[in-house]
Order: sequence, then structure tokens, then C-alpha cells
Amino acid sequence: MYQQMIFVNLAVDDVAASRKFFTELGYSINPQFSTDDCACVVISDTIIAMLLSKRRYQDFTKKRIADATTTSEVLLCLSAESREKVDSLVDAAVAAGGTANDDVQDHGYMYGRSFDDLDGHSWEVMWMDPAAVQG
Repeated sequence: MYQQMIFVNLAVDDVAASRKFFTELGYSINPQFSTDDCACVVISDTIIAMLLSKRRYQDFTKKRIADATTTSEVLLCLSAESREKVDSLVDAAVAAGGTANDDVQDHGYMYGRSFDDLDGHSWEVMWMDPAAVQG
């Protein structure tokens, strides 16, 4: 069966710094699709983040690039297999130079936290009790 993928393209100020940030979170870089102007971050088999220098990003759009430190362009949400995995990913992001956002969202059956990466892109990490999803 065909597995549809998502490639999230994000403009970054410093590709090398962003590559280091995401590898410190435990993600790998696909060298086949990475250059000095782009880092291909493999989040899962079906989720790829393309971190593009602003110069390279501008090759794909005529629109002005949003300043993610002052404007919300998108909220990226990743699932996690447990509450502990939510905490460990957000804690790793903060240790790697990211910024924790807002308070913890704990609804019992759903738990989440969020962080901004080095360029201000907002990443949410969420765990949901599988029994709550089914029922």
C-alpha cells in the first residue's frame, strides 16, 4: 500500500546550526537530499522536514518569508508514544538551544508540550491515550 509522505519546508537562518539542533533531538539527516543550503531531516518514514536557507527557500515562492520569531506561520505537531517521550523531546529541544512554549497541557487522556526551534518555528509534541481515541 502506498504511504503518503509529508515534506515540511522551513526557512532557516543557519542550515548547519539547524542541522545540529535536530540531530541533537535524535533525528537523522538524509545526506542524499542535503547540501550547504538544505538539511533533509528524517522525522519518520513518512515525515521529512526540509530546512532550507532563506535564499534557497525563496527559489520556491514569490511570497515574503515569514519571520517565525514574531509571526505564527504554522503549528507543527508531532505525536509521541508516551508522556515521558513528550517530555524528553521537548527537554532535548530546550537543551539544544530551543525555547519551551506555554504551559504543559494535561487533560488526563491527552498530554502535550511545545517548543520553538532556533528560527522560531513552533513544534508541539502530543501524547494521547489510545483507548480515548478508540472510544
